[in-house]
Amino acid sequence: MSGKPLFFSSLVDTADHHRALRESVGKLVGKYGRKYFQKVVAEGGSPTELWRELGEAGFLGVHISEEWGGSGGGLSELYIVIEECAAQGCPMLALVIASICAPIIAAHGSDELKAKWLPGLADGSLRMAFGITEPDAGSNTHKVTTTARRHANGWVLNGTKYWTSAIDESQAVLVVARDAELSTEDRSQLSLFVVPTDTPGITLQQIDAAVKSTERQFFVFFDNVELPADALIGEPGAGLKQVFAGLNPERIAAAAINNGISRFAIAQAASYALDRKVWKTPIAAHQGVAHPLAEAYVGVQSARLLAARAAQLVDMGEDAAEAANMAKFLAAETSLKALDQAIQVHGGNGLSFEYGLADLWFIARLHKTAPVSREMILNYVAQHSLHLPKSY
Repeated sequence: MSGKPLFFSSLVDTADHHRALRESVGKLVGKYGRKYFQKVVAEGGSPTELWRELGEAGFLGVHISEEWGGSGGGLSELYIVIEECAAQGCPMLALVIASICAPIIAAHGSDELKAKWLPGLADGSLRMAFGITEPDAGSNTHKVTTTARRHANGWVLNGTKYWTSAIDESQAVLVVARDAELSTEDRSQLSLFVVPTDTPGITLQQIDAAVKSTERQFFVFFDNVELPADALIGEPGAGLKQVFAGLNPERIAAAAINNGISRFAIAQAASYALDRKVWKTPIAAHQGVAHPLAEAYVGVQSARLLAARAAQLVDMGEDAAEAANMAKFLAAETSLKALDQAIQVHGGNGLSFEYGLADLWFIARLHKTAPVSREMILNYVAQHSLHLPKSY
């Protein structure tokens, strides 16, 4: 038998495809770059032009099937898009939301919901927010108090969500709610709903946050919001299982943002260290500068490999929970170290917005806490990977 084994060929094909995708995204986003993104954030705007181009190029829908207007790829491809945007200085939290909503609808929604929302999510003409976090629920989804009750031919939704990103720019929000009929005092049965944001009874209150991003954060109040029966995704009470179609991808997408920020920071620091001279010698020639950057690079590359593996497991239909949690954990830790070292290399200039580093800090720091805290990830690894007693 001559030629390469089929398995080897498929790996090469995938590598070539991913390399081409990364180059294409980098070229598109690089036209805008860090200065553009900083300007949009400073003006309280939205990167409308960049978002439109990403949609027109098919990058926003790389993980959505061709049947519903996407490019037919998976989370591995979306990971590349998210990371490359951040690596070009444009970390877009809206892309993390894209990793949640479309997979949930694709996996559990009716054909009518898929036809209504997925093509628009794929080309960027529609946006969807995700409402799960509540002031008193934290990571415990069983304590969700936003409640859906059956009413006439549909449902009535009441409750509060917070840290809901970009709902002011979205045509709908995917809401995780407690099913009033199926839940007990001790345990909530969850149902998922696609709720148009112009539905009467929805009120937004912006959160004054330190995160310097183009997506604003909100309290969302649902006051007797009436929904038709077809707003429900799948079966009543099946929401906990359904939501995990989006939560592992969300963690991997968060890792993608941090890994991209790390790449941007290290590249900026290496370039500055080559240009900045003290007594005619580039500071990059000093081990005190070079070694910490090299160590940061090693950490970041490790985080990228783990995140890519986690995305691959999702695409293969394998259990990706352990890898997704660890990928998010490692990406957050290594990005903060990389960013801190990049700022240090710049000296006082590192604190100037002109160099594009200092205002990335809270975006990177965000994912040490969200979408699940580092402590809850360590709880998960201790319990499920090391088989230690549950600690909470």
